[in-house]
Amino acid sequence: MPQHDQKNSAFIVIDIQNDFCPGGALAVAGGDSIVAGINQEIEHFDHVILTQDWHPAGHSSFASTHEGREPYEMVTMSYGKQTLWPDHCVQGTHGAEFHKDLQWTKAELVIRKGYRKAIDSYSAFFENDHMTPTGLGGYLRERGIKHVTLAGLATDFCVAYSALDAAAQGFKVTVLPDLSRAIDIGGSLQTMMSQMRNAGVAFR
Repeated sequence: MPQHDQKNSAFIVIDIQNDFCPGGALAVAGGDSIVAGINQEIEHFDHVILTQDWHPAGHSSFASTHEGREPYEMVTMSYGKQTLWPDHCVQGTHGAEFHKDLQWTKAELVIRKGYRKAIDSYSAFFENDHMTPTGLGGYLRERGIKHVTLAGLATDFCVAYSALDAAAQGFKVTVLPDLSRAIDIGGSLQTMMSQMRNAGVAFR
């Protein structure tokens, strides 16, 4: 059970969507195995926020939009390095929907990200240019939230980027590794875990 002050804490559930679960277009191994635990965690928080990848068709982060490129290759965009992905979480598709077992109706806010065609968005707080805000930081501050707990998919991308941005925004941050799963491309999990530790993120 989490140790926190209900009034100033929020649980941010990252991208528990069909395309990131087994059988999905960008499946994370064991992605569906964390749903039950996340549901239990949701029960202990008064404030629950969800993120949802929400790409338009032909998004610039899709390998299919770059002739001759394959998924998981790295390219340089105007905003920096970008991993190319299989087409996933396209707006209005089954793959973009939350996993059917996720008990998400308690959520007071759903942050949709990656909906700008020319830029990807891993973090719940900023687009990948690290400059364009989603508005989540302001939402949390206006409600007096000081501590955020994060879990979901994937540990080394959207969870980690969100945790790092939350810490940089001045929030106390806890990540639940047991309720997150990683893609782990070229050692990305170890790299991002180290970055989170160095930023003062706690793990429970």
